[in-house]
Amino acid sequence: MATKSIMIVGVGGQGTLLASRILGAALVSKGYDVKVSEVHGMSQRGGSVVTYVKYGESVASPIIEKGEADILLSFEQLEAARWLPFLKTDGKLIVNSQTIDPMTVISGAAEYPAGILDALQAAGADVTAIDALALAVQAGSAKAVNVVLIGVLASKTDIPKETWIQALHETVPAKFLEMNLKAFELGYNY
Repeated sequence: MATKSIMIVGVGGQGTLLASRILGAALVSKGYDVKVSEVHGMSQRGGSVVTYVKYGESVASPIIEKGEADILLSFEQLEAARWLPFLKTDGKLIVNSQTIDPMTVISGAAEYPAGILDALQAAGADVTAIDALALAVQAGSAKAVNVVLIGVLASKTDIPKETWIQALHETVPAKFLEMNLKAFELGYNY
């Protein structure tokens, strides 16, 4: 099997690290060699966060270069635009339609760009845009955006749904499991 690459991008505090643990657990349980590298920007202050995940028969390094990602999973529109150059020309972009103002916008030094989703599609990306925040709230918590997005990602892989459910059981604390299972289902069935 050829090595596959997935990038998870977002803003600090959105749960990208839990998402990468769920993804890693699902891939490892299917017998893949998995390498994960978490890169933190100013993650505790709402800065950009990116996680590289590579899997296959044998993986030497988790680092993903421009034009190599099979899937780009973005928790926020501006982060999708920032990391789009890393997506393969035939790759898939899954993007939460939510916007989170970066510090430059909050401070008044810049404006949040308009029309990002249209620009992503105009760039030729295979875009799945989803209001993951609304589905997370429907599942029981705005904090479940990450698991909604993992559900969407899962639906676009050949890994069985049961494997993803087991990964949730292994990674999510018991007191939050039921709500996260609902969030996963909403994303998976989107």
